[in-house]
Amino acid sequence: MDNQVEEKRQLIKLIIVDDEPVICQGLRYTIDWKELGVEVIGEAYDGEEALRLMEREQADIVLTDIRMDGMDGLELSRQLARRYPDVRIIIISGYEDFYYARQAMRIGVHDYLLKPVEIDELSKAVTRMVEEMRNRSQLDGMQEIKLWLTNVARNGIAYSKEAPSSLQGSQYRIVASQLDRYQERYGELAQEQLDDLREQWSDNILQMTDGRPELRSFSIFDHENLLVTLIVADHKLPAMEWEAIWDQMARACKQPPAVYCGVSQLYEDLNETSLRCAEAANLLNYYALEQATVLDSRTELVWSERRRPAALDLAQSVQLLSTALFKQSQNEMKEAVASLFAFFREQLYFLCEIESAYEELLTLLRQRLRKSGITGLDSGVGGSAIDTNLFNTYESLEQAILRDMQKLFEMIEQSGGDRSYWIVEKSKRYIDEHYTQELKASEVAAWLKITPSYFSYIFKQSTGKGFTEYLNELRMERAKRLLATTHDKVFEIAAQVGYKEYKYFVSVFKTYMGMTPKKYRSMQAGNMDPG
Repeated sequence: MDNQVEEKRQLIKLIIVDDEPVICQGLRYTIDWKELGVEVIGEAYDGEEALRLMEREQADIVLTDIRMDGMDGLELSRQLARRYPDVRIIIISGYEDFYYARQAMRIGVHDYLLKPVEIDELSKAVTRMVEEMRNRSQLDGMQEIKLWLTNVARNGIAYSKEAPSSLQGSQYRIVASQLDRYQERYGELAQEQLDDLREQWSDNILQMTDGRPELRSFSIFDHENLLVTLIVADHKLPAMEWEAIWDQMARACKQPPAVYCGVSQLYEDLNETSLRCAEAANLLNYYALEQATVLDSRTELVWSERRRPAALDLAQSVQLLSTALFKQSQNEMKEAVASLFAFFREQLYFLCEIESAYEELLTLLRQRLRKSGITGLDSGVGGSAIDTNLFNTYESLEQAILRDMQKLFEMIEQSGGDRSYWIVEKSKRYIDEHYTQELKASEVAAWLKITPSYFSYIFKQSTGKGFTEYLNELRMERAKRLLATTHDKVFEIAAQVGYKEYKYFVSVFKTYMGMTPKKYRSMQAGNMDPG
């Protein structure tokens, strides 16, 4: 932008009003108004002429005498206050009369000077007004920009309001940044400490434009751990200049508190800002895969070739977790969650993709638990999604999910509803660990601390098989594997799967398989046709 045009745009406009032309001229040419940041845009010799002048070109400050023929200064001030509430008014009076001063202040006059006016006094009054107006203008302009940027970042293309004119430039870029390891490092901080932390974070990011008058930057928090910064370049910069800016930003990001950034592509139309906000924020996903401070389109290109994440087997994951929960096995529960995250890491899942998969998994798991009579799930676990802006590492996200599972674990443990499902699951686990021994239903019932008759009933209801039938089938499956894969003698295998009586084992095996153990082994060895 041309310097002269910019300078003129920034000058505060002033009108001089006095019914004596010589005073108007004297005030106009005695003071170096430009030095004060002021442009005198006109003179008027009474209040009515001043109002007509204001209609043609509105001034920021009106300097008026109080006693004039026609419309005097007090009436002019009343009219100005009504029609132009933002205008600043300075009244000059030759009458040291409290009555006039009181009326002027009631109207809203901003300063009241007595004749003969001291040039220094008038200059100081105008300078003070200019500074106040500029400060207010800058504050209002900054608030307008931040409000616009906030709406664009949050509402995307649905927000159609034009950008403030003060944002006009030649090139733009969006930087989205987050605090590294937020939950681990800052999850327990008090609000006042968090506010200080974010202020330092914002200051560090804005350092990238320090010493570069051709750049302006504006930041807003779109989330407590997501800072969106708009960079405006007043003229086009070569690629090497932008690289230098990113190097400076990378250094700033390593200062406490440590952050990482997603940088959008360059764009020249402010209407693209919503798309670029989304682009920069999406780039942050790659930080879980690549611990780079500055992430840009090159990062996305590299990882798009490597990332082909397979879909999670939800049914299997729900089965593993529900079994662990109903068995009341802390170790199996932790192993199931660890297995989930091993899969996510191996498949290069983004944290947001894990969040989405977990929401589906948790919905199915809660359905499974409800069917088993577990109550209190609506208010207990999974009421809201895990926020990956806060849990922004694999480790913290895994811990958050593990805490959810722990809550479910405790609900099942304390549940007063129908516990038959988890009782049967626990009994299956016990049987699996003790099937090689002499095992009776009464022994399992005693371990579960329920009556044998109740155990037999719910076991048959759940599995469709009686205890003895289930135990024999389990032993037969183990025996088949041993017959096919070892050279152990049949009587040795009988003992290994829990039968002390060899003949009884053979009888049960023949009933189960329709042939003797020896015939089964020979068939497996020779791949014979059983017919």
